[in-house]
Amino acid sequence: NSVTRIGYGAFYGCSGLTSVTIPNSVTSIGNNAFSGCSGLTSITIPNSVTSIGNSAFSSCSGLTSVTIPNSVTSIGDYAFYECSGLTSVTIPNSVTSIGDNAFNGCSKLENVYCCAESVPSTGDYVFKGMDIANVTLHVPASAIEAYKTTTPWSEFGTIKAIEETEGIESVEARGI
Repeated sequence: NSVTRIGYGAFYGCSGLTSVTIPNSVTSIGNNAFSGCSGLTSITIPNSVTSIGNSAFSSCSGLTSVTIPNSVTSIGDYAFYECSGLTSVTIPNSVTSIGDNAFNGCSKLENVYCCAESVPSTGDYVFKGMDIANVTLHVPASAIEAYKTTTPWSEFGTIKAIEETEGIESVEARGI
């Protein structure tokens, strides 16, 4: 519990690693920290984390869903690049920027829940490498028009309001 950051490449290429619990003392996950950890099936990112570095979870092909805590304000370049097993991602209201290629290659993505009422700025190719026309984007009802008129968000096949009733049951259904 005394660890405050997970540094550059800390677990890079540890393909046998299947789960990680990051302590609440950690405030940043460095570049390439878990890159290539293809055996990771789940990751719990605590509310203490404020930044997710470049390529932090790239090529973690075993991950199926990711919920980013409401403490994170920026998602780095290539953060979840080539996470080909991801079917669902939840981006909290606190995120204001998403880096280049952050979700590029997440080819099985079906649902993106973006809780940000102000559309986050995005780098290049954030949602490339997937059939975005078949992915559903869930956003706050008050922000639907803003997402529909902002690239790359406007490229999602379906953009709909996060249901007011989406709560614990919805979270459980998404495997979180």
